[in-house]
Order: sequence, then structure tokens, then C-alpha cells
Amino acid sequence: MKVLIQNGHVIDPASNVHRVQDVWIDNGVIAPADSIDAASIDHVIDASGGVVMPGGIDIHTHIGGGKLSIARMLLGDTMADETRRLGGSRSESEFLPATAITAQRYLEMGYTVAFEPAVIPCNARAAHSEMADLPGLATGGFCLLGNDDLLLRLISEGAEQEKINQYVAWMVRATQCIAVKVVNAGGISAFKFGHRNLDVNTPHPEYGVTPGQVIRRLSRAVHEIGLAHPLHVHCSNLGVPGNIASTLATIEAADGYPIHLTHAQFHSYGKSEKLGMASAAEALARAVNANPNVTIDVGQVMFGQTVTISADAAHQVQNRPYATPKKSALVDIECEAGCGVVPFKYRRRQFVNALQWAIGLELFLMIDNPSQVFLTTDHPNGAPFTAYPHLIRLLGDRSFRETALAEIHVDAAASSSLGGMDREYTLDEIATMTRTAPAKIMGLHDRGSLAPGSRSDVVVYEENEDLEKMFRSPSHVFAGGRWVIRESVYEPHAAIESESITLTAEVDCDASYESEFRERYSKNASFQLDRLQIGDDEMQAVIRSRPDKQARVPREARDE
Repeated sequence: MKVLIQNGHVIDPASNVHRVQDVWIDNGVIAPADSIDAASIDHVIDASGGVVMPGGIDIHTHIGGGKLSIARMLLGDTMADETRRLGGSRSESEFLPATAITAQRYLEMGYTVAFEPAVIPCNARAAHSEMADLPGLATGGFCLLGNDDLLLRLISEGAEQEKINQYVAWMVRATQCIAVKVVNAGGISAFKFGHRNLDVNTPHPEYGVTPGQVIRRLSRAVHEIGLAHPLHVHCSNLGVPGNIASTLATIEAADGYPIHLTHAQFHSYGKSEKLGMASAAEALARAVNANPNVTIDVGQVMFGQTVTISADAAHQVQNRPYATPKKSALVDIECEAGCGVVPFKYRRRQFVNALQWAIGLELFLMIDNPSQVFLTTDHPNGAPFTAYPHLIRLLGDRSFRETALAEIHVDAAASSSLGGMDREYTLDEIATMTRTAPAKIMGLHDRGSLAPGSRSDVVVYEENEDLEKMFRSPSHVFAGGRWVIRESVYEPHAAIESESITLTAEVDCDASYESEFRERYSKNASFQLDRLQIGDDEMQAVIRSRPDKQARVPREARDE
């Protein structure tokens, strides 16, 4: 299929393009204008008055794996009530949709790629299978390490870095993932030994290693094996007043290696004698602005019903008293990692919830470079991903933001510096934060851009002063070579016909280490190490997804 999108205002920061020009699509690829005979064009889209961008990329959203199944079973009655409340207009819960609906909602906003950030190695098959059932949406997973017995033992023994590197590389390749994530480094493991709190420099009760050591060894390993995405870190002491100290200590622990702090809003809390909790967004923003090796995604809180799901079981145990409705589930998966599910409702007139909302916006507005801060709600923990258009309007429309600020808890509004912030995100900054920068940090060489040779993940929005309306419903979306949104109408057959692609990392492993890893793993795990391996043939034949190996970071770039 050959398509011409003409007269649109093209915003493509990757190519430094911000002007009216045509975009040519030739069988799923962006083509140079002079390479296509105009007479051979199948479709012409007049994008006059519209904005043309690459497809959106969400680097942190929980869309696959057992934790979602647990949440759906726990909240089946709540989800049914929500559907009835909406008058049957939605077939699924807004905060916990099924896979096919999840894909549709993303495509309807102009997003074409989404990453699941917590793939437990022993559950990787299930996670990939669920993500393969997201028609039209390219996906990828982050391998969860940092609380597994073998890695903690290797670090405690002072193993050479090369051995750590090889273990990380083997796990990433075996689980068909694209990045590595650590959740509360060592803390999930410590919880199994009766310890709920493990600060950055606190030794593990069994292995004697500190979270800082885990961060240091893993961030170096991720860099040295050539993964494009830095170590993706869920810091210690999530949600605890005063945890900004742990967050800043985590940055220091990386020793200058690239590091990405996820759902950073939940880790940017100070203490207040009067109110108990205060914003520490400015302290984190200063650290990010001063350290180009640091990136964050925000994990913005938005008001309304949702459900929190996390491998940080210790934190979820503490959250249970605040569950709304009053139910929760805590599950251990093959003695490898925890999973805590606690439903929650954020209220604008509740002080802590309102301050969380303000802290997230402060981070967005205080960090100078939109390539260092990424738009997420940690779906569904802070809010459903469907809140993104509303969040974009809050960032790009100061008067709208001030109106929203006036509606929250008065003490939270007074405690925040949000009211004095003039900054409004431009369309170019929005495109950078949601498209160009995510593609770069994930090593996606053929996405996040409208340059010739890029995949035809293309979105046409109708320009509107109301940014929420603009980003809520694009008029046209091309994803995976298919025209999935046409004249603002979702085309389910086109999405289903698109090839399911799993974005994975291309890493090398030294086979000489495998026998040691296999022997040691079997001593403490509930299954053999080899059972973790998922081959390309299994991905295609059983999981029904084609692995797309992305380019590694060149050695010379890593050594700079």
C-alpha cells in the first residue's frame, strides 16, 4: 500500500523537522518523496490543519504477565460495576482493560509501541503470550533481576564483573527481553527473610550485599553488554516520606553509568513536621538536570479508581490498609519474585493524593530536557494509560493546570510550587518526550522518526487548542504497516492483520559460563535454568510473535 499524507504540519524532532511537508508511505516504510511515482499512490490523505507525528512509544506500562490476571480475578466485581456505571458503553474496565481493548485504546491515542517493564524470567512465556494478543501494537519486555538468588550470591562472593555481565546477558536473551529492570534491589528477597525495609546502604540479612551494590553491578553490566536502555530502577522505599534521600543515593550508586529511575514521582517525597510529607521534586529535578546519564519516567498520579500492581511485595503489604475496595492479593511466583495487588482510589481532596499529583507535574515542568523525562502513569498504578491526553493538556496549558490546582486539597496546593510555574510544553517537546526520546533510549533505530527508511508508524492529529481533545482521538494512525485508525474510526481487522512484533535486544553470551550458571541455579530454584530459554521459533510458532532484534550500542559509544 502506497499512501501520501499531504499538507500536514510535520513535527519530527529526530529529523529536526517542524514544518508543513508531505509524508510518503511505501509498503510499511517511510519513503523519500522522489522515490514514488505519484500515479502509483493508492491513497491520499489531506492533513491540512493537522499535525503529523511518529507513533507514540510508552516505555513503562503493565500490559502482560500474571499480575494482571491476578488483578482481574480480584476485581472482577468492581470492573463489572464500572461497566454498568458507564451505561454499557465500554466493554471493559477503563483502569484494567483486557489485552485486545488495551491495544485498541493505545492505537486510538496514536501510540504504536508499549513496553512491559516487569517480566519475571520464570513467567516470561506468559507475559509474551499476553502481549502477542495486543493487535496492532509492537511490544517488548524488561527482564526482572536484582532479587534472584544466583545474582545476589555472585555479588556477595565478589564475582568478577564479566561473570555478572554474562549472567545478565544470558537472562536477557533467554527471556527475549529488550532491557533489564530491578525492583527494590535486594528488598524483595530480604522481605522473604522477614525484613521489610532495606535502604540503599543496608546489608541484605542473608547475602550481606546492599541495594547500592546491586545497582552498581547491574548498571555497569547493562552498559557493558551493550543494551541501549539503561538499568531501569524502581528505587528503595517507594512511597515513604523522606525517600528522596534513597533516590539520590541510587543515582550515586550507579557510579556515572546510565541509569533510568522509573515512576519517579513515588520516590520524590520529603518530610514535613506539620503535614508529614512534602514535595522533593526540586531536589530530583536538580540531580537530573546536572547528570546527563540520568533519565526518569514520572508515574503520574491522576484522580480516580485504579489498582496498584507491583513486584515490591513489601511495599504492597504496607499499602493493604488503604485498599479501595477493601481487598488485596499477595502472591509469590515460583519463589522468584512477589506480586502484590492492591486496588486504590486517588482523591483530589485527600492531602497525600493531591500532593502526589502535584509532585508528578513538578517533575515534568522542572526537568529542562524533555529527552530526560518520559510521560508515564505507571499504568495502572498511578492511573490508566488512557489519562495521557488529559496529562498532556496539564503540561501544555498553564491556565488549565491552574484551574485543576485550585480544585485539589488546599494544603497540598499550598505546599506545592506548581502555582508559580509558567512553563507550557510545546508540541515539539511533547513529540520529543513521547516519541523521539523513547525510541532513542530503547535503541529503536527505525521508530520514533518520520525520516525515510523508518517504519510507517505515523499519526495525524487535528490541531486543537484543547490538547486533550487533540491527543485523545487522532484522525489517522498507521501502525505496523497497517492503517488502523481511518477518519478517527478504529479498524479492528487492520490491527488484527498486522504482524505481532516483540522488540528484543541483540546480545552476545559466552557459552563457557553456562554450565556453572546451570548447576548453581538448580540448587535454589524450583526448575532448571534451561527452561527459561525461549527460542525465536517458539516465539513465532507458539507465542505468535516475531522477534525484532534491535541494534546494540556500539562499543565505541559505550566507551565514550
